[in-house]
Amino acid sequence: MPFQVTKGAPDHSGALSTPTLEITLWPHQSLTPKGFVIFIGATSMLFALPLLSVVGTAALWFLLPFIAATVTLVWCLLKRSWKDGTLREQLTLTPELISILRTNPRAPKQSWEANPFWVRAELHSEPVENYLTLRGGARDVELGRFLTPEERAELHNLLLDALARTKTAQ
Repeated sequence: MPFQVTKGAPDHSGALSTPTLEITLWPHQSLTPKGFVIFIGATSMLFALPLLSVVGTAALWFLLPFIAATVTLVWCLLKRSWKDGTLREQLTLTPELISILRTNPRAPKQSWEANPFWVRAELHSEPVENYLTLRGGARDVELGRFLTPEERAELHNLLLDALARTKTAQ
């Protein structure tokens, strides 16, 4: 599951700023570093196999740059995918404040804060199945865009429960 829930202090601990709930979300990473090496190696070998028939001819020098460019492009796109996988969304809920800090791989950090008493977690059917937003504060904010619909529904239920506990504790 690409999110981790860390519960802080109990609802009535007396600690005002201790988070009652912390959730860290991240995109799913299916390719490990070892898998990356194996994939690039296998791709290179599969591209090199047809070249054996043209070794020693001028056709080799014509085909070689295109094959090298293709392997390089696959390499770069997989590296970019890994970089996109460093995206993180950190949700922190305290009795006084709910905040989201989104750490983007190639853009500045984004943050959102609101009073949890006025925040609603909503699940929409569009633009994607189980589109999760938090409504409150100055604007609506989406949460967990990269999660599967089932994971967003599970996160929605978790947030509803945590927000209800926070509201009854106030």
